Amino acid sequence: MNPILVALDVDSADKALALADQLKGAVGGFKIGKQLFTAVGPSIVRDITALGEHVFLDLKFHDIPNTVAGAVASAVATGAWMVNVHCSGGSKMMRAAAEAAATTADRLGRPRPLVIGVTVLTSMDEAALAEVGTSRPVMDQVVHLATLAKAAGLDGVVASPLETAAIRAACGADFAIVTPGIRAAADVGKDDQARTMSAAEAVQAGATYLVIGRPITGAADPRAAAAGIRAQLG
Repeated sequence: MNPILVALDVDSADKALALADQLKGAVGGFKIGKQLFTAVGPSIVRDITALGEHVFLDLKFHDIPNTVAGAVASAVATGAWMVNVHCSGGSKMMRAAAEAAATTADRLGRPRPLVIGVTVLTSMDEAALAEVGTSRPVMDQVVHLATLAKAAGLDGVVASPLETAAIRAACGADFAIVTPGIRAAADVGKDDQARTMSAAEAVQAGATYLVIGRPITGAADPRAAAAGIRAQLG
């Protein structure tokens, strides 16, 4: 599968569907996050999956286990291919998410979506972690949360590309690693993402999927930009 997942960080269904139509076949799927989902609701997930595309529903569920299980069940019903939760919700919450995905998919007769855990947001550095009371270095905290996620039955994690090799060593070859914060090589480190790499560097480090937004959606020709990035990956 093409590892590129395009972030549809737009505010309307029309804009999202136009990008999906333009990029169909040039990327592996699309990420729908809080901005688009809040603006238009779950129908956009169904609309894009109806095009035959993979949708990563990036809502980062983080609540009590029963509430997260219900949210994941609803996400399965939209046809989402991958959903995520915050690892910091703990093992019980992550297990509830994984179980809800499996049981709901079985009940609906559809494939079980991947359930992955968010480790440490790519906008955070060690000072930001310290501010919220976490004394571990970023790398140690990410690997700790990744091992918790694997033990809880999740399929993988979201982490910056800087931690990919360490996660791969700790969690094995079959554990999915989704890397946001992917930038054009010349732009790494220039915006709100503190821990970034280029697409080629991230894949070389062991990433499974790459979430890419602005380098593709902000390009004059998004399809050509996606094809150019894909070509760099070998």
